[in-house]
Amino acid sequence: MLEGIHPLLTGELLLHLDRMGHSDAVVVADAHFPAWALGARVLDLPGTTTPAVVAAIRSVLPLDDAPGMDLMTSADGEVLDVQRELMEAASTDEDSTRFVERFAYYDVARDAYLMVRTGETRKYGNALLRKGVVGHPSA
Repeated sequence: MLEGIHPLLTGELLLHLDRMGHSDAVVVADAHFPAWALGARVLDLPGTTTPAVVAAIRSVLPLDDAPGMDLMTSADGEVLDVQRELMEAASTDEDSTRFVERFAYYDVARDAYLMVRTGETRKYGNALLRKGVVGHPSA
């Protein structure tokens, strides 16, 4: 146990976040996302939601310059409630978030350093976060 560390940040997750370099990406995936088919490194956090995991990760990880986060565009292009929650958890908004078509999102996600699969069951509840510079005054 560590003080001041969000309880969703397991030792293994913290290790991977620490090993990430500037602009490396972590995908926080919903339960529907093909994380194990796409990712080289996958951690499972069942029983969690993607907004909760994004908020926990953001407590220790600054975002890269915009777009620091990518979300998957919904089928009809509408910004869904879960996506608004993800932006709030990441401290971004629609102007600083990139929306990516589903299959293009899979291609972008494939290059991520890490995928964290959650128990999120809402569709399009995926977020790709790019690590910014830790300790930089703008972080």
